[in-house]
Amino acid sequence: MKLSVIIPAYNEHGTILKILESVNSISFNKEIIVIDDCSTDGTREVLENVDMPGLRVMLHERNQGKGAAIQTGLSAVTGDIVVVQDADLEYNPQDWFRMMPLIEEGRADVVYGSRFSGSDAHRVLYFWHMIGNRLITLASNMFTNLNLTDVETCYKMFTRQIADRLVINEKRFGAEIEMTAKLAKMKCVIYEVGISYAGRTYEQGKKIGWRDGIRAFYCIIRYNLFS
Repeated sequence: MKLSVIIPAYNEHGTILKILESVNSISFNKEIIVIDDCSTDGTREVLENVDMPGLRVMLHERNQGKGAAIQTGLSAVTGDIVVVQDADLEYNPQDWFRMMPLIEEGRADVVYGSRFSGSDAHRVLYFWHMIGNRLITLASNMFTNLNLTDVETCYKMFTRQIADRLVINEKRFGAEIEMTAKLAKMKCVIYEVGISYAGRTYEQGKKIGWRDGIRAFYCIIRYNLFS
């Protein structure tokens, strides 16, 4: 099976090459689709000089947000399985080796990589971020009737058939909530796998903030009840 890796990137000059090398080292048959969301820090210039098998770079001419970048990537995938990968170094592509077999064996339509389950290494960071994530996950679960432990995780892997049915309207991080609501409505078979997590600080470039948390609760209502 062929894996399509969607990498939204915005101002990740310091990490984009490292994550591309990490993704490229995974021995799957794959394509790598990077969507540069109008970076201003030199990320785009780095991408212009990367020569890597299966790499495609798509450019946004204005900054639109992570959700918009994922939607651009979804419109271009050609693989049998699709996964979203952040352009920083918080998530380790080695975890795909535990996620992908669930889809290949026909057991799952969708696999989430959970930062809050399993026993792999996790960097210790922000207490209130953890509380916020768990409250958002709880609220999402109440509306979707799922028992996920990490709805906001970047690592969402799904079949091409599911990817073709997903249309993302949210431009920023609300896309995570929107996708989960829509996957639940599709009656997908969803599995969760514990993953490692090397979170970064705001000084290191972390972008999600409290406004995104408020938006997440809005998205839970909108996409579960009115979409």
